[in-house]
Amino acid sequence: MTARPPAEVTRQLARMVRQAQAQARVPAVAVALRRADRPLWTFEVGGSGTGRALDAGTQFRIGSVTKTFTAALVMQCRDDGLLDLDDEIGKHLPVPAHGELTVRRLLSHTGGIQREPYGDVWYDAAGPDTARLLAEVARAERVLPPGRRWHYSNLGFALLGHLAARLRGGTWAEVLADRVLGPLGLSSISVLPTDRAAVGYLVDAYSDHARPEPPLDTAGVGPAGQLWGNATDLATWAAFLADPATVDPDGKVLAAATVEEMRHPVSIVDETQWTIAFGLGLIVWPRPDRAQHVGHDGAMPGFLAGVYGRRGGATPRGMGAAVLGSSGTGDAILELSHRLLARSLELDPPDIRPWRPGPPAPEEYRSVLGRWWSEGFEHVFRWRNGRLESQRVDAPAGKPPAVFAPTGDPDVLRTVSGRETGELLRLTRDAAGQVVTMHWATYRFTRVQETFDGVPAGEP
Repeated sequence: MTARPPAEVTRQLARMVRQAQAQARVPAVAVALRRADRPLWTFEVGGSGTGRALDAGTQFRIGSVTKTFTAALVMQCRDDGLLDLDDEIGKHLPVPAHGELTVRRLLSHTGGIQREPYGDVWYDAAGPDTARLLAEVARAERVLPPGRRWHYSNLGFALLGHLAARLRGGTWAEVLADRVLGPLGLSSISVLPTDRAAVGYLVDAYSDHARPEPPLDTAGVGPAGQLWGNATDLATWAAFLADPATVDPDGKVLAAATVEEMRHPVSIVDETQWTIAFGLGLIVWPRPDRAQHVGHDGAMPGFLAGVYGRRGGATPRGMGAAVLGSSGTGDAILELSHRLLARSLELDPPDIRPWRPGPPAPEEYRSVLGRWWSEGFEHVFRWRNGRLESQRVDAPAGKPPAVFAPTGDPDVLRTVSGRETGELLRLTRDAAGQVVTMHWATYRFTRVQETFDGVPAGEP
């Protein structure tokens, strides 16, 4: 597909935003689309509801997108040796009940604890403070056995936020600012609204009237949904969740391997249609062509947010989108972040990098290259991009190969991605040093197709 001129691309994307805003009847919509190979694109439609014009700096409430920041704080604690994901939360946080729930279960919403803190917290002017929240954990129910299935819990994430704060010796807000927002330069993201904040509304279903929703400080429940921010900073955060090596190359917030761990699906949201998974604090949406959208949606009285990064497939580096709206009922805009990511690539695909010749494979691996057989199936081993790779001959188009890394022993390699990740590949050589047999995850690989007792398949 030929890329369209930039003005035509942004015109079509802007039209998508205008259409979504009009159809969903949202007073204000602000979007940002970030990709490392193109300039940042922002667009706004509507009014902020204040004396200040709606612009790229306008803050919106982002609701449960907050959970992705809390999850990052917890993973930082793990990486720094302050906790293990399989620790019981009672080891680090003084709770009167449910202390046996593990950090991992709460991050993946598989702990089985009830959705909300005790009481009707969403209908109070302010949520419980931290002390009350922790004390009233004793009145919360275990509505499902741990690990049985996915069950969303704001209470669980509130506990995680306070756990991380306690381990760091500050409040959740202080630790978040110091360890995530500051290092990434996300200056618009705050616990309380600033003078740049939009008004959130409930739009009447039977007229065009929009009534402001009352402000709600979630207080002790803040780690689950308190934050505000603008679309530009949130698109950067979305890109970080998909491609931390590009957005945070020095690993100031998290190592790329840790974010990859967070993205790995732990549970399925809908057991009948496997269309959405949950990792460690992150929603993972599979998309066509082996791509994924990674991030979170958010909803608070008067506000909706969709913040997702894209990875896999033909995706440029550092790609993320944020869509923020000032209506609690305009659900149609939540799909807009996904549509913008996909449509921008249809209109303006990433540049194709030319292939260039490289050095030959290291001598110790040259006799590995080529076709091998195992369990009756044919595989090809190649040296690409400075690494040894393997793929079944009949693998579907676009399926990533298995990739191997040296272990220090030239005859033993470790699978680092793809099929059999983590398993060893052992090489057996003849007297001349040529590899004649391999064992991958203990399964034998030979140059000809053989039965399990070593007889060539073509023999009588």
